[in-house]
Amino acid sequence: MPVPRIDSHHHLWHYTKEDYGWMGEGMEAIRRDFFPEDLKKALDAGGLNGAVAVQARQSLEETDWLLKFSETNPFMRGVVGWVPLVNADVEKDLAKYKGHKKLKGIRHVLHDEADDFYMLRVDFNKGIEKLKKFGLVYDILIFEKHLLQTIKFVDMHPNQVFVVDHVAKPRIKAHVISPWKENMAELAKRQNVYCKISGMVTEADWKTWTEADLRPYIDHVLQVFGPKRCMFGSDWPVALVASDYKRWVGIVEKAISGLSKAEQERIMGGTAVEAYKL
Repeated sequence: MPVPRIDSHHHLWHYTKEDYGWMGEGMEAIRRDFFPEDLKKALDAGGLNGAVAVQARQSLEETDWLLKFSETNPFMRGVVGWVPLVNADVEKDLAKYKGHKKLKGIRHVLHDEADDFYMLRVDFNKGIEKLKKFGLVYDILIFEKHLLQTIKFVDMHPNQVFVVDHVAKPRIKAHVISPWKENMAELAKRQNVYCKISGMVTEADWKTWTEADLRPYIDHVLQVFGPKRCMFGSDWPVALVASDYKRWVGIVEKAISGLSKAEQERIMGGTAVEAYKL
């Protein structure tokens, strides 16, 4: 059976200015609805046949909405939703989703928290401790400035599966690679951590970025995490402000073209299948 080609990171939304106020100047292209039929067109253009939907709003309502879409769209292989991890009774929320086989993980938008050490909060970590019981992955959304505390956070949960989104958002636009490079190498020593090659074009200059701007970062995560713990993701439709879908797929495929066929298949689908149990 051929290895499925999976986009491990995309979003869907019903756009309103109130719910998506972060879509500022220059993001006009994504200030509209994006539904499964739009996603299917993007997947087809990139030659992919499955995807993992990731939360864009911090609400149980959106988690329910994504799961509902996944039930009627087989190419939506899984959902990374949101629950209030800091709530003392978060286990009740998690229990409500026990019957939803396509809920594969949970994410909190850590990089938008005013507290750069939010991931070390006691109440947050008590919530994280509940995830393994329900077989859920935790997606880590941070900027590179959060890496040192994220390493401490991960070390608190050696038996929890983690996935780093968007290669931890390095300062690509400024062409700065350290200390991101060293800190990612340290994080990669934790075998329970996977890494998404995703969301990079929006960390570069949206209008003038080149493949050469991205390659040092892609090459580094491939080196330190290895193909077995790297997975392709698009961050569609957010990425549309800087790149069309097919172009991004091509860039990743070119970057991994020197690897073996089996390694390329891991990155383009196999790793996501393993990490999220798709």
